[in-house]
Amino acid sequence: MSFSVFAQIKRSNFNVVAFYTAKNDEAHISFVHEANRWFTKMSSQYHFKYDSTNNWNNLNETFLSNYQIVIFLDTRPDSLSQRLTFEKYMERGGAWMGFHFAAFALNDSSYPQNWDWYHNKFLGSGEYSCNTWRPTSAILKVEDNKHSATKGLPKTFKSAPNEWYRWSNDLRQNPEIKILLSIDSMSFPLGTGPKPNEIWHKGYYPVVWTNTRYKMIYINMGHNDIDYEHKTNKELSFTFDNETQNQLVINSLLWLGKKK
Repeated sequence: MSFSVFAQIKRSNFNVVAFYTAKNDEAHISFVHEANRWFTKMSSQYHFKYDSTNNWNNLNETFLSNYQIVIFLDTRPDSLSQRLTFEKYMERGGAWMGFHFAAFALNDSSYPQNWDWYHNKFLGSGEYSCNTWRPTSAILKVEDNKHSATKGLPKTFKSAPNEWYRWSNDLRQNPEIKILLSIDSMSFPLGTGPKPNEIWHKGYYPVVWTNTRYKMIYINMGHNDIDYEHKTNKELSFTFDNETQNQLVINSLLWLGKKK
């Protein structure tokens, strides 16, 4: 038993741990379970070790010392000690990948913007502003085809269905942010409503970016379509059913796991 564990660690190019909450929103819960299945499958193919946990108390220095990459699948840490541990982990050269709701912050909600380092300095996006509804595919445009995360991707491609976010900060004005993908204007109108503000007709919307001061990447995808209308909660779409989008995620993970 001990030999097999040792052999697995020895074969692994890097170790990944994903933190998640998976409560309340069925679309996010669906994505978390799908992501855990998909990353586990990919770990064998691409030779990395993948673990996941819903215990945010594991966000401590001893636990993180075993991992080269941390993923936030759906939320963020809330306690001060966990937040300071994560800041220190990133400042010391750790790597991070975040999906969709991991960047969400809205005052007067359950996830207020009360972590300035994370939302303004690290992510650069600031507070959540609004979103499209219902989850729909978008045509995504590669903004930087020289980055390792976008290697081999076509100039534009159709994404899996997603709920797309708009942010309070204009990431184009931040010199430390490198936008890798944005929503192409061919996508408009994007969303079906029923509320008019849930349908976007114009604008610039970055969906994948990195902060050049850190080893990190944020990916706005991560919201599966769920049948809320008929109250069946049936899954109507899956984020990892899109091969081109999957290549983006794998490219990003391999880039984050690459030794300096």
